Amino acid sequence: MQTYYFDMKDGVPTRDRAGLQFPSVAAAIEHGKRLAQQLRGDPRINEPNLYISVVDESGREVHREWIYKGAAHQNPGRASRA
Repeated sequence: MQTYYFDMKDGVPTRDRAGLQFPSVAAAIEHGKRLAQQLRGDPRINEPNLYISVVDESGREVHREWIYKGAAHQNPGRASRA
């Protein structure tokens, strides 16, 4: 099991200090997608540049899940490793 961190970013990061353990990067990415889906339903959140960054133990971003799907074009250089 490896620990993954789920940071929220919109220019200024909100760091996940605890992290969660998952058996694979794919499982961690799915968790990040579920977090983003939950945030999409929150009417208090309206920042179009907000995303969940899934980070592995080494500090490397392995996936970026945009909260608002239309925002994905704002950083096309990042690719998912799903």
